[in-house]
Amino acid sequence: MSLVLGVALFALALLISIAWHELGHMWAAQATGMKVRRYFVGFGPTLWSTKRGETEYGVKALPLGGFCDIAGMTPHEELTEDERARAMYAQPTWKRLVVLIAGPMQNFILGFVLVLILGLGWGLPIIGNLPVYAKSMECVALTTDAQGKPVECTGPAPAAGSGLQIGDQILAVDGATVAGPSELIQDVQKAHDSVVLTVKRGDEQLDLTVPVTQVQRMVAKDGEEPHAAEVGAIGVGLDTKYTNEYNAVTICGGALSFTGDIFAETFKALVALPSKISGLWDAVTGGQRAADSPVSVVGASVLGGQAVERGLWDVFLGLLMSVNFFLGLFNLVPLLPLDGGHMAIALYEKVRNIFRRWRGLIPAGPIDYYKLLPVTYVVVVVMGGFMLLTLTADVVNPIKVF
Repeated sequence: MSLVLGVALFALALLISIAWHELGHMWAAQATGMKVRRYFVGFGPTLWSTKRGETEYGVKALPLGGFCDIAGMTPHEELTEDERARAMYAQPTWKRLVVLIAGPMQNFILGFVLVLILGLGWGLPIIGNLPVYAKSMECVALTTDAQGKPVECTGPAPAAGSGLQIGDQILAVDGATVAGPSELIQDVQKAHDSVVLTVKRGDEQLDLTVPVTQVQRMVAKDGEEPHAAEVGAIGVGLDTKYTNEYNAVTICGGALSFTGDIFAETFKALVALPSKISGLWDAVTGGQRAADSPVSVVGASVLGGQAVERGLWDVFLGLLMSVNFFLGLFNLVPLLPLDGGHMAIALYEKVRNIFRRWRGLIPAGPIDYYKLLPVTYVVVVVMGGFMLLTLTADVVNPIKVF
């Protein structure tokens, strides 16, 4: 039951995020003197509506998004007399850009609020290299038993006389930066005789030569079954830091830094979207589903529901936060029918008319959107196909996080 409620709750949160996006367009349009005819949540038949001033507000039957109808978004709309002077396409460029960017900004604002809540309640996950610390030093077993578990051992740890201390942060192994505990272990296992650990102790950075003992362990490379192999060991237990914790005083700086990292990672994910298509197709046709492959609204809602089912509200909020940052950046892509496409047209018209004035010509009229319809249709078809592919993958081969 909690899974179903969690899925419904996350789907509702996504709907609110989209409605919040459209509210940004509406408020900005009203503030800059444009006419907003309608603001609706959902599509299809109208379930309820009311008119306040010149704007009709309402809810429609299909909760698949929302829209804000601003008079004169393109020059091809039929306009009443009172709408002509207030048509969006006829407004100064700065007003059009303010209205268009207001939607994505709403997603960024909501995302930042969720960052603050996440940081104060649970801490913010560390993006990038995870800090790894020496937690203990103990002997290493030379072999394993029949179940592949190390046998009992005695004596000091190989690292005991190297100068390494409990609490040291291990930054690098033989000059290779430590990205996390698994990478550190792999680098040590490849070593023979000794390794040089670069550690941070307080404000001091040290290079320590640590002897390596060759032991037998069960290892498994990608796509292989676990098998016995001789690897290096230094007898150091590890402690990994996964989150940074904050209080009311430190949260602002931490949230701003984290938001910058999220923007960078979201931009990378956006650029990498086309390269994920082949992986999604493989997942649909029976291959393995990559953990970092894109998900549909359905897939995201299921992941959110699974988080609620396990009481992981930090995961729920983190997923919703990521979705809002992605929605904001995705809508800034300079392609119609996205906000970024309309922004690109507004900027093109501005630059074009500047050059015309330099040549002593009068400003040209608005861009003919009809001429851009073929490109717009291609974008819509590609986006629709991508969403259908992710939805299919989420149904037949969902991502397994838990």
